Amino acid sequence: MNKQEFELFYPKNKQHWREWLFNNHHRKDAVWLVFYKKQSDRKTISWSDAVDEALCFGWIDSKVESIDKESYKQYFCQRKPNSTWSKINKEKIEKLTSTNQMTKAGFQAVERAKQNGSWTILDQVEALILPEDLKQALAGYKNALEYFDGLSKSNKKMLLYWIISAKRQETRQKRINELAELADKGQKPKQFR
Repeated sequence: MNKQEFELFYPKNKQHWREWLFNNHHRKDAVWLVFYKKQSDRKTISWSDAVDEALCFGWIDSKVESIDKESYKQYFCQRKPNSTWSKINKEKIEKLTSTNQMTKAGFQAVERAKQNGSWTILDQVEALILPEDLKQALAGYKNALEYFDGLSKSNKKMLLYWIISAKRQETRQKRINELAELADKGQKPKQFR
């Protein structure tokens, strides 16, 4: 099933979305959630509340698409076992746990992530810690490390994520080499310019 074939659901509030998740989180793979923009007269759930409820059931937000000038839809789906956990979502989980909002499905998604390493994989990116292989590659060029250190935090995070998200070691090494060579010339890889 492609993303366009999933149901459109307009939750009027947080409770309405939670009820949908309670009834469907285990039966459906995904849904498009409809949000109304601020200039609209329609009441809508906030993005933050929508994500909170999704996390409680082991779901996550994804792609956003415009519907019209007053509304847009966002794809929500069951979290894949190896999907990474952002610092924001981990903080949300902590809060949702302390307020007893998490469900068994949500706890299972967290436990699975902790067991397979996807819970912590972004920690070094968030802390802007350079992997040793990247550090060595940058140090192998005269200007590369200085250029990289001068980038904004958001640029560094994007580039570090690009490195750690490589599925194969060869891909990772290719990305590291490209980043180091271009950083020496005062440039980022093409897709980040």
